[in-house]
Amino acid sequence: MTGVTALLVGAGAVASRAARQLVETQGIESVLIASRRAEQGETLAATMGPLATAIQWSPDQPLPDGIDVVVCAVPTEAEFSVAEVAVSAGIPFVSTGDDPTVIASLHALDSAACDAGVPVVAGAGLAPGLSDVLARHAADALDSVDEINIARFGVAGTASRAAYKSACKERAMVVAGGVLASAKRSGHELVWFPDPVGARETTLVATGVGLLRAAFPGADIVRASAADLETSSKFTWLRKASSDGWGALRVEVWGMRGARREVVVYGVIERTAMASGTVLAVTAAALGGALPGLVATSTGTHGLGEIVSARAFLAELAERGVKSAVFEGVPVA
Repeated sequence: MTGVTALLVGAGAVASRAARQLVETQGIESVLIASRRAEQGETLAATMGPLATAIQWSPDQPLPDGIDVVVCAVPTEAEFSVAEVAVSAGIPFVSTGDDPTVIASLHALDSAACDAGVPVVAGAGLAPGLSDVLARHAADALDSVDEINIARFGVAGTASRAAYKSACKERAMVVAGGVLASAKRSGHELVWFPDPVGARETTLVATGVGLLRAAFPGADIVRASAADLETSSKFTWLRKASSDGWGALRVEVWGMRGARREVVVYGVIERTAMASGTVLAVTAAALGGALPGLVATSTGTHGLGEIVSARAFLAELAERGVKSAVFEGVPVA
């Protein structure tokens, strides 16, 4: 096949990391960068080298000719408009946004995406995103899954921080007894992340729970939580979560292996923008055909947990410096 052309919408912290990963991917021929701030897009394209070009484009215009995949890393309110244009043009779409309302709007495009014969991938960032890939990898090691607990720490820029704080205040959602429902917050829960983040107080959120329920319909319990960014820490650099700040994941999956109930726990420590941008870029390259075999190009709207080939995807991330590990801390039943 000819080289892949990606349209990257956005030029912020996550988009910058995604752009770097895309231009360094064999099979990517061109990366077109569209930003509401033209100067920011031009600066990003200039730093990416000859494969990147800044263009003027907005969702009220048709897509440029020759686009193989649309990659979105913009504030959440703009995601749906970009996705709608991509689906109308019959082009695969992937975004990194984690706002539950926006993810729900992308699910509303499911029928249109099926009719157009293209995939829409929602929540391809840190959590949801990498967390879902790890949950899938853990599930592949078990005969069945009955409980999934995801915990996250860290943000990637101003918009990410705002969404994170909003998620911690808005209605939480859980899967209980296999049913998606509102959850009452009964206080903070202490979660152990990989060092050096360590123990953090977390609160239940709705972020990513619906995607996990779709990916693991047999799970009786699914919960997601976010760590308090303002919790004091002896690590000053961890208190300053910013566009270049550190992030962490803890993914805990319970299920049956043979006659025994077992748990698999994974941990990640990485700069949040780096992890999110790399997951976004690898997903986009896979959808465009530059990295075949990493995701199933199923039509309609999906989260990564539904369509990913977890082992191959994690191997690709590891080659790019984003590594996960079995977490040896004590799981909480």
